[in-house]
Amino acid sequence: MNQKIKRAAVLGSGVMGAGIAAHLANTGIPVLMMDIAPRELSEQEKSKGLTIEHPAVRNRIAAENKRALLKQKPSPLTSKKNLDLIETGNFTDDMSRLGEVDWIIEVVVENLDIKKKVLAEVDQYRKPGSIVSSNTSGISIEAMSADCSDDFKKHFLGTHFFNPPRYLKLLEVIPTASTDPGVLSFMKTFGEDVLGKGVVEAKDTPNFIANRIGTYGLLITVQKMLEKGYSVGEVDSVTGPLIGRPKSATFRTLDVVGLDTFIHVANNVYEQVEGKEKKAFEVPGFMTAMLEKGWLGSKSGQGFFLKNKTAEGSEILQLNPETLDYEPRGKLKTKATEAAKQEKGLHRKLKTLVQAEGDRAGDLIWSIIKPVLLYSGELAGEIADDISAIDDAMKWGFGWEAGPFEIWDAVGVESSVERMKAEGETVPSWVEQLVDHKNPSFYKHENGNVYYYHNGEYKEKVFNKKQINLKRLKEKTDVIKKNAGASLIDLGDGVAALEFHSRSNAIGLDIVQMMNFAVDYVDENDWHGLVVGNQAKNFCVGANLGMMLMEAQDYNFFEIEMVVKNFQDSMMKLKYSDKPVVAAPFGMTLGGGAEVCLPSAAIQASPETYMGLVETGVGLIPGGGGNKELYIKHLRNIPEGVEVDLQKAAVSVFEKIAMAKVSTSGEEALENGFLDQRDAVSTNGDHLLHDAKQKVLGLAGSGYKAPKRTKIPVTGEQGLATMILGAKSLVLSGYASEHDMKIAEKLAFVLAGGRLKQGTLVDEQYLLDLEREAFLSLIGEPKSQARMQHMLMKGKPLRN
Repeated sequence: MNQKIKRAAVLGSGVMGAGIAAHLANTGIPVLMMDIAPRELSEQEKSKGLTIEHPAVRNRIAAENKRALLKQKPSPLTSKKNLDLIETGNFTDDMSRLGEVDWIIEVVVENLDIKKKVLAEVDQYRKPGSIVSSNTSGISIEAMSADCSDDFKKHFLGTHFFNPPRYLKLLEVIPTASTDPGVLSFMKTFGEDVLGKGVVEAKDTPNFIANRIGTYGLLITVQKMLEKGYSVGEVDSVTGPLIGRPKSATFRTLDVVGLDTFIHVANNVYEQVEGKEKKAFEVPGFMTAMLEKGWLGSKSGQGFFLKNKTAEGSEILQLNPETLDYEPRGKLKTKATEAAKQEKGLHRKLKTLVQAEGDRAGDLIWSIIKPVLLYSGELAGEIADDISAIDDAMKWGFGWEAGPFEIWDAVGVESSVERMKAEGETVPSWVEQLVDHKNPSFYKHENGNVYYYHNGEYKEKVFNKKQINLKRLKEKTDVIKKNAGASLIDLGDGVAALEFHSRSNAIGLDIVQMMNFAVDYVDENDWHGLVVGNQAKNFCVGANLGMMLMEAQDYNFFEIEMVVKNFQDSMMKLKYSDKPVVAAPFGMTLGGGAEVCLPSAAIQASPETYMGLVETGVGLIPGGGGNKELYIKHLRNIPEGVEVDLQKAAVSVFEKIAMAKVSTSGEEALENGFLDQRDAVSTNGDHLLHDAKQKVLGLAGSGYKAPKRTKIPVTGEQGLATMILGAKSLVLSGYASEHDMKIAEKLAFVLAGGRLKQGTLVDEQYLLDLEREAFLSLIGEPKSQARMQHMLMKGKPLRN
């Protein structure tokens, strides 16, 4: 169908409505965000002499919620500039403007009667063919549209975003019986390709998929805690990363979500189900008491946890559910938890825990996992078409590393079912049929393809062609070359990928060796080019800091200089490769990670790329050419015809490196000069490698030539003095230490090109030599080594 969304409207400007509006603006879609018109003037409006009819008053609620987007952390906006794409209005004066938009998203209060009233009005003003959706977290989509026109019903469906919309990947799309299949197909594609979401089609059942299972799992955990006498802290200490869940685990998650929100979602299912399931969704009395006291979690300052300030510092206290008093936080440490921590991979960790019968942690984990597995099995087919959709929803909506059926495979289908039945549980009949198969599992992986169990047979899971999965790709094709730090992989179509896989993707000699080999390989074998990317948690957190510190403490400065020189040479080789090299950064792209990206022929960044040269935080300056390359990027970003201000460019780069500034998005990386006009930001992070590959093919197809080596104009002594003056002002005002000043002086000297005349043209190698010399002098400083040690041990910078 020929559907397009050029402009949207969001009805409701609360936390969720404003977050959705911000996410649409992040993707470049102009949004009309509306809310109710106030009935009374505020004191501030009275003081200004405004009347209740003034537009500023009429749109006040939506306007205030729009401004609040700038204060939220983490930011819902990928760039502050995106706020300009959000226009405000109100339900009384502006409903007629709905005829201007292509998609209308209802995000009003979770009440069926109110939603039906709003949607009936929408039906009057929308243009024929425009899409209308509700962001409800669980109210029946069919019931909402029951009284609307046929054209409305054809173009109506549920689009359930998860909060915060920018960061949580899941978008549940819920059609009704009347939804046009073309509309459904379009919205699923639009959600993935334009909004960058992981889209799952859900059925119109209470709380849909993720909230249904996730809420059940949280309530089961609370019930088992009360039943078996565990503390809030003990539960959280073993229900986080140890079992593939977010660091916020169980109760910290509830504090972040808000107890009021959670209870509302739980009650929505409670009111629509019967029997055993209804009992499971009954909110425990102590949580109701917390709600009455206003102990909602983070937004109220206390919930299951309370931050208490003492003379010795601050401490986190846990709630005692029996007394509703706060007490020191507990932690559960047993033989099973220690054994699980030694295992590699979630599957092995889970198996170790659930098999530890009689162990206090093992018994808790089994008691909360078992009901979720059985409940998911009972709901399969009722809430989604297949188990794959359920697993994806839990991973994308709740941040689980593995969905329930993947967990079931991990703990062993046959053995776990046998144990469940021995404990008196009723196992879904279709799961029992699966157990009759040889080597039963919910998923099978063969030759890079994934198959899931469905209606008695295995069905291949279909992935978007833009989603390149390196793990599955390596199952299909041989790795070209591999060492401990990196692998060279065939992406197909004459494009290779250099994948980092060292610990934290930190750059060491092994990665440098593979980069050199990769550049030579694609050139000698006449490939189109190379993508530098991976699919770990972060692209690259920098150089191997521990190795550098160890060498410095052993006074092996010759070794350090050799390592730094090799890295610099490798970056120059990458830059001047005859074949285009495209870097595909995402997540943390820090220090050496950024230095790999900056000299590439192009950068294809993820929407969530946090890029920065942060070496000053560990008492150093960039040593792999990052200072030079960021300066060149800034010069290249100056529009044609505009007079080049070398000092302005140098000072801007100096500030970014000296202050260790990190972009908060791919878009901000472009604004900060880490990206330039040659680079781009993918809409969907899952499509990053595909987009980078296409960029390589595009460059190769347009006759790519390696850049010519040219000399670089520097600011010299004049710019050096300006940068040092700026640093001294920070020291004098107490914002920087004397050691910060020493680092700043070294950095300024490198960026200025030394004590030369302003405008002097210097060779890149000259700047690299200055950079290497400064790096070596700083790494020998005791205070720099103290910063490095502190970062390695505490994970945060030391100011000394």
